[in-house]
Amino acid sequence: MSAHPWLTIHRGDGPLLLSMPHTGTELGAYESRYVSPWMARKDADWWVEKLYDFGRDLGATLVRTTLSRSVIDVNRDPSGVSLYPGQATTELCPTTTFDGEPLYRDGQVPDAADIADRRSKYFDPYHAALAAEVARLKAAHPKVVVYDCHSIRSEVPRLFAGPLPHFNIGTNSGKSCDPKLTAAVEAACATTTFSHVVNGRFKGGFITRNLGKPESNVHAIQMELAARGYLREITGPVTHANWPVAYDETHAAPMRAALKNILEACLAFARN
Repeated sequence: MSAHPWLTIHRGDGPLLLSMPHTGTELGAYESRYVSPWMARKDADWWVEKLYDFGRDLGATLVRTTLSRSVIDVNRDPSGVSLYPGQATTELCPTTTFDGEPLYRDGQVPDAADIADRRSKYFDPYHAALAAEVARLKAAHPKVVVYDCHSIRSEVPRLFAGPLPHFNIGTNSGKSCDPKLTAAVEAACATTTFSHVVNGRFKGGFITRNLGKPESNVHAIQMELAARGYLREITGPVTHANWPVAYDETHAAPMRAALKNILEACLAFARN
């Protein structure tokens, strides 16, 4: 349901849109420019598309790019403004991994023209798709929830100190959605054995901040999961030999059940 082979759109009829901007691993024509294809895929939100595949059964719309975030990060502000001033982060077209390792071979770092080309080819169509789906859902529902799906290794010292809570709820410090939605998601998290925080290290990326317009009844929320909640995550530095780990349905089951309750809470908010 997309004119772009790297863009997957599943249209549901419920007032819920799931965005998956970082689950892709394709490097396309850029692969030879990277120091290592594994390194260029290392920071993907591994297996999140499998973790949330039940969303279709809930009537959710799913928008996903199969491109690696190393090609272009569709959850970054295209103007170059940092989402987290004063803290380590990556760019629109990342030049380093989360751990600070250079991604590109000498002389292969994308220049301004290359970045503009990638933005035109990939960033702009992804956001056009999100905007079109939000408009479609708004035409059918009084309120719409945009839920941005993410995960990250539980410990990345360059980005944050210590292990992350399992659920990291981001609402741009309360600006991207009604407080009642935040409360509903937090309450669903609180019924689990998993830890959670609201607007901690991750307050929501560009998608949440750009689409969240509660005054127009579009409520956006980001969920950053610590990978140990659904993967048999290793501790310590990751290597080509040990990362990513395989998706294990049995290990992921408790997290999937919790996420189903969270998405049902989002739907209940939108329909109330």
